[in-house]
Amino acid sequence: MLTQLSIILFVLAALLILMACVKAQRVRSWRESLNPSAPEVPDVAFVVARITLIGMAAVCAVMGFRGVDVQDRWKWSDDELQSAVEQATHELDGFLYRVDESGKPVVPMYEYETLLESEVVENGGDAPQDGVAASAADGNTNADAYFTVSANGADAEFCVHIERVRSKEDDYTPPGIAGGEGTYTELGYRLTVTTQEGAC
Repeated sequence: MLTQLSIILFVLAALLILMACVKAQRVRSWRESLNPSAPEVPDVAFVVARITLIGMAAVCAVMGFRGVDVQDRWKWSDDELQSAVEQATHELDGFLYRVDESGKPVVPMYEYETLLESEVVENGGDAPQDGVAASAADGNTNADAYFTVSANGADAEFCVHIERVRSKEDDYTPPGIAGGEGTYTELGYRLTVTTQEGAC
């Protein structure tokens, strides 16, 4: 949308400049052919008109370039995505992951897709703060899962492999309401995360 708007602004700027380049004598002849009885237009009016048209063209050009710049800021580059995925892989490898007795993550945001997407965005540096997608592969399980990570504007894709390894030493039993022993235990796991280029 912004790209189309920028193109329109550039075209409009070019048309305004062309209008400013039309000679005063030609405008007078056109005007006289349309309305012979019209009063003569002074030269100063043409000067003011040219300045106005060139000023409007400059504004259109500036707005067009700003639109292109904003569009670029909304997109990820391949290098930005690669760096962010590599850093996210490093930070998630060995990550403490706890689930309740039903197998669901204790922290809702720790669903693999959400966790992976948020880590990539967090490590994106100057890249946009959205536009990242982690697409789950068919046949994924809680213990072994693959995700294709992509981003808006980037041609590159990366396959992230997540394995969940049981770690009993990371089990946690919250205290009971009265301060006594809790009634359930959060099961501890550690994530093993690797990445390779290309879709899964």
